[in-house]
Amino acid sequence: MTLPPPARYLPILEWGRRYDRGQFTGDMVAAVIVTIMLIPQSLAYALLAGMPPEAGIYASIAPIVLYAIFGTSRALAVGPVAVVSLMTAAAVGNIAESGTAGYVTAALTLAFLSGAMLLALGLFRLGFLANFLSHPVIAGFITASGILIAASQLRHSLGIEAEGHNLVEILASLWAHLGEVNLITAVLGASATAILFWVRGGLKPLMKRMGLGPRMADIGAKMGPVGTTLAVWALDLSAKGVAIVGEVPQSLPPLTLPAFSPDLLSQLFVPALLISVIGFVESISVAQTLAAKKRQRIDPDQELIGLGSANLGAAFTGGFPVTGGFSRSVVNFDAGAETSAAGAFTAVGLALAALFLTPLIYFLPKATLAATIIVAVLSLVDFSILKRAWAFSHADFAAVSVTILLTLLFGVEAGVTAGVVTSILVHLYKTSRPHMAVVGRVPGTEHFRNVLRHEVETQPHVLSLRVDESLYFPNARFLEDQLSGYAADKPELTDVVLMFPAVNEIDLSALESLEAINTRLKDAGVRLHLSEVKGPVMDRLKRSHFLEELTGEVFLSQHEAACKLGESGTGRPARQSA
Repeated sequence: MTLPPPARYLPILEWGRRYDRGQFTGDMVAAVIVTIMLIPQSLAYALLAGMPPEAGIYASIAPIVLYAIFGTSRALAVGPVAVVSLMTAAAVGNIAESGTAGYVTAALTLAFLSGAMLLALGLFRLGFLANFLSHPVIAGFITASGILIAASQLRHSLGIEAEGHNLVEILASLWAHLGEVNLITAVLGASATAILFWVRGGLKPLMKRMGLGPRMADIGAKMGPVGTTLAVWALDLSAKGVAIVGEVPQSLPPLTLPAFSPDLLSQLFVPALLISVIGFVESISVAQTLAAKKRQRIDPDQELIGLGSANLGAAFTGGFPVTGGFSRSVVNFDAGAETSAAGAFTAVGLALAALFLTPLIYFLPKATLAATIIVAVLSLVDFSILKRAWAFSHADFAAVSVTILLTLLFGVEAGVTAGVVTSILVHLYKTSRPHMAVVGRVPGTEHFRNVLRHEVETQPHVLSLRVDESLYFPNARFLEDQLSGYAADKPELTDVVLMFPAVNEIDLSALESLEAINTRLKDAGVRLHLSEVKGPVMDRLKRSHFLEELTGEVFLSQHEAACKLGESGTGRPARQSA
């Protein structure tokens, strides 16, 4: 259904008209569960991004509300996520030192730039550009990023100083400071990690077996960090070197302004573009997966507007770049969220937490936040993509491998840049060498199939070549070369038929190649014909002089071409492929 113009840009008007008590109940319950999950998670991702702890909560309030107004997904939960937080730290860390005002300002500016880019892409309906980043490359980048993130958090789990923007630097720094491990912090970190893994895999099913409803089990399963906080408070472990979150301001998100200096904007432009692309691809994948389960519709261009608005909201309320998170969105969906109002209710819960509950997280150990991140990102690591890519497509395997290796060895910016470039190169490589097949008639039918795969009838004086790809500048010369090779093998050739059932587009370069083919064949005394040309392609050919100069005919079907050119009934069987 096409929405009326106001609802196109304000999806809240579409679902808000039918909002009822049942949806309200489902949204409220989901909001409570997601709020409990988001408090420690937001703090953890702020730590990962190099921002003050409260920035994680701030980045989860205004952005959620703005996405609820402008986004099309009913279940997507927007806020800080691991990969984008890591990319933020990598980008801003090159400009300012973590903990300084300049660092915070740069992060705000990064969110602003990302939001402006996403909003512009959405308004100009350019969401299709994200399709140039292939899924295998995204999977490889996320896998490598998960490893980088987990490795970067080991310093907090061990209570030591370490740094680095790639795996080699991080591991070398950890090794150099290994003698400074705080044993109490290490025990807390290991315990928190083990507990969170158990919470994810064992506690929730156990609580269900004890008779608790699924929603109560969800709430109980999100209470993992409480134990370590109580232990630090009761045993005064902060006095023994255990790093804690410390004082977090009790306030609503402040009104902040990004910087607009040309120098800073130019430094952050490319990182903001990469964050926008990765964030959008991750978000739209989650949104479409969850929407499909309820047969709901996601508009990619409107999603760009929703995410752009969310990032602009983060820029002006003390946050940093955000996108739709996988784990929180799944929890939101499973907890019963019916509409985007669940996100708005979550924002209210987080605002109340920012006002009244921040003293309770004073003793929350950073090792527990690191454990939260490690457990979350290790679920993203999936090396099986290498095996699947190798089995299916060696070109995709090469793209995935390059992305993983460059991300691990040179950092996230190099990795995602390589991923984008490799995706485009793989696409161009595949389309520059389109599949073409010499075809013949299947005996007793009007069907034409590849002579290498089927037993078919052919004629020595006719070459029928099926082109299985649109023709444009990267592959136009390939068609010329292939046809020349096939024609050279048939000295008695009088007619060539180019079969175009899969050709959806012909650009000017391809048109010039067709004209060159027509001229060369004419000089050799061979006629050129076309068959099964699609309407839009024919319309474009009619706007040129090609059809006037064509030495042969344009046939509606390959069967018609075969009958007209004398192929019916007298052909000899071609060889059967192995």
